[in-house]
Amino acid sequence: MKKRPMTLAEKILSLKSGKGSVEPGELIEVPVDLTLANDITGPLAIKVFEKTGVKKVFDPEKIALVMDHFTPNKDIKSAEQVKLCREFAKKFGIKHYYEGGASGIEHALLPELGLVGPWDVVIGADSHTCTYGALGAFATGVGSTDLAAAWITGKTWFKVPETIKFVYYGKLKPWVSGKDLILYTIGDIGVDGALYKAMEFSGEAIKNLSMAERMTMSNMAIEAGAKVGLMEVDRKTRCYLRGRYKKEIKPLKADKGAKYLEVREYDVSKIDPVVAMPHLPSNVKPVKELPRIYIDQVVIGSCTNGRLEDLKVAAQVLKGRKVNPNVRCIIIPATPRVYQEALKKGYLRIFVEAGAIISPPTCGPCLGGHMGILAKGERAIATTNRNFVGRMGHPESEVYLASPAVAAASAVLGYIATPEELGL
Repeated sequence: MKKRPMTLAEKILSLKSGKGSVEPGELIEVPVDLTLANDITGPLAIKVFEKTGVKKVFDPEKIALVMDHFTPNKDIKSAEQVKLCREFAKKFGIKHYYEGGASGIEHALLPELGLVGPWDVVIGADSHTCTYGALGAFATGVGSTDLAAAWITGKTWFKVPETIKFVYYGKLKPWVSGKDLILYTIGDIGVDGALYKAMEFSGEAIKNLSMAERMTMSNMAIEAGAKVGLMEVDRKTRCYLRGRYKKEIKPLKADKGAKYLEVREYDVSKIDPVVAMPHLPSNVKPVKELPRIYIDQVVIGSCTNGRLEDLKVAAQVLKGRKVNPNVRCIIIPATPRVYQEALKKGYLRIFVEAGAIISPPTCGPCLGGHMGILAKGERAIATTNRNFVGRMGHPESEVYLASPAVAAASAVLGYIATPEELGL
């Protein structure tokens, strides 16, 4: 019997479940290739796991614990959380435990280390686990209880999602990036526009994006409610994975004739640099249409935009310029390797000379954790992924989401702006 044509999500889940094909809405059980947790969600999963009395994990090489949210430890409570994870890792021989100088922001660190790749099923107790869809992995966030169950059984379950296909064509305008494309898309469909759907990103404009920009787009699929944000495995994907990913790099492409719930097309040549206004990632407006919005803080970093390419863009804008005296500009390299490369390439020097603050790799201010909390009435523009009420500090503060280019230009001018306003 001939298999029906399948989307990217359906192809991965049909293979992993051992079925010839799967249908949207079908409940399936699949083995997991990697599970992950951090210093906030890890302790919850560990406590659930320990309550079961199970004496060993399913595979100590398929569990990653990354201490990235409140580290270096900001207080006693966060130190206790990390200690609990550290002791669990030692007790069960967890190979991929990262803390201190070995740690980075999990969704930048794990791809960099080659722990995720095409056809993998990855679950993490963090909603932005969907980042790895840019590498062709069915990767999604789960609750800490589901994670603990996977630590015991090595399996998890899914309802096979319907897929919405997003086709991007045309040539990007100057200073428009993957961050602008995903914000524009979320602005178009809304924060629940892809609820429990697979978002499949395709088209010539996607092929032209760097891997960093692709990961930015998959990272924010969850901000549209999506289960996963997937991309085909092409030459760029293979080049990125080569030398990192230890398993075979298998091609992944949607079948011709695959059935989609909906297909949306975007001419990227018509998209300008955008910003998501408070308090939703879908409240998107072109920067050129904004009134003058003064800011108190800029954050360039996070699992969304803390990679080397992001810092390169920020350095291009900040070189030879000064951060506005009314603004705190915080720059967070996502991993130790990104930090080291940024140092080697002179980006960190540019940032320091501009008057920016350089943080060690951490999620930090993105979740209102530390390293840049907002006071009442303060405004920040950030390359992070969420701008809900109180997300970065006081409930009466405001967060605007943007690309590294817009964030860096805003740091110089003191209000939300594009690099073109600096003559770039």
